[in-house]
Amino acid sequence: MDFLSPVLSGRVEKRMDGGNVTGADKNSLEKIDIGDLNFEEMQSFVLDMGQKAFRGRQLYQWIHGHLACSFEEMTNLPKDFRQELAQRAMIAGAKVAARQVSKDGTSKFLFELSDGNFVESVLMKYKHGNSVCISTQVGCRMGCRFCASTVGGLVRNLRASEMLAQVYGIQRISGERISNVILMGIGEPLDNYDNVVKFVRMVSDEYGLNISQRNLTISTCGLTEKIRELAKEDLAITLAISLHAPNDALRQEMMPVAVKYPLAGIMDACRYYIEKAGRRVTFEYSMVQGKNDSLEEAEELCRLVQGMNCHVNLIPLNPVEGRMGQRSGRGQIEGFRAVLEKNHVTVTVRRELGRDIDAACGQLRQQYSDF
Repeated sequence: MDFLSPVLSGRVEKRMDGGNVTGADKNSLEKIDIGDLNFEEMQSFVLDMGQKAFRGRQLYQWIHGHLACSFEEMTNLPKDFRQELAQRAMIAGAKVAARQVSKDGTSKFLFELSDGNFVESVLMKYKHGNSVCISTQVGCRMGCRFCASTVGGLVRNLRASEMLAQVYGIQRISGERISNVILMGIGEPLDNYDNVVKFVRMVSDEYGLNISQRNLTISTCGLTEKIRELAKEDLAITLAISLHAPNDALRQEMMPVAVKYPLAGIMDACRYYIEKAGRRVTFEYSMVQGKNDSLEEAEELCRLVQGMNCHVNLIPLNPVEGRMGQRSGRGQIEGFRAVLEKNHVTVTVRRELGRDIDAACGQLRQQYSDF
């Protein structure tokens, strides 16, 4: 069975721009990453071990409800069962390697995974609840010129368990419930499609954290075939498109992936998603001074999204040393917003958080990685 595929421990020795983890120590002990099993897979796993089905529910709730980090914590499981679990399986988890706390309460976490790779997550506190932004890949191959996540290319995809570990780790550390999850950290979520969909189903599972799917957001550069596939998954999530430009020429300059995915195809895929999923789409637009923030480009953006059930989120850029651009001025952002409002486009300006820490995606990881 696929879910019994072992996970190799050991550090990654080689990075690849287009593939999964390679170069792991083949002599390391092979154990199942039990946190990567969904509820049905967990039931099958314990039955294969000769246990009753209800033990699967108990085990699943310990890992995904009580956020247990070890089998020893699972005191209502028989000791011999826990010993056998320790021999056959592991709870991969993620270890905090660094943490930065902003004066506005935002926390940036650098997590070290079981193979020695690093990913980032951010905790943001709002009146409506606590939100976390998590990574879906180690590195990224989309190549956006204003983003630090893509420096060094793609190393590998994250398993669902490694995405969950970021949420669980932050909830344990903060001692507060996480109510919203945004897949907008390092990586392109739809480039890791199967694991991301599995994560969504598990984090919203009634036996786990049971976070409402309406409080989950997946952000994508616009992988059109995957947007259409996602529309058929019967999920109630929010889809966010990293747009950042109102025309193909400018978008291709800022985002090399746009050469493969022109705006016409993305807009068609978004209309399909809106119709099929019954959910509005959010367009993320990073404001880069002198690059994409003119009033003419605001008018062009209005024409692009005209008639769509959508929302535009204007994002003051977090500048990254060595990457494209500086943030637009406050007056320019407000003028841009006014054009959208005049054209009846729903728009907000994202609240700026974490400006005094390495808040931009990939910044903190850069300090710990040797690309």
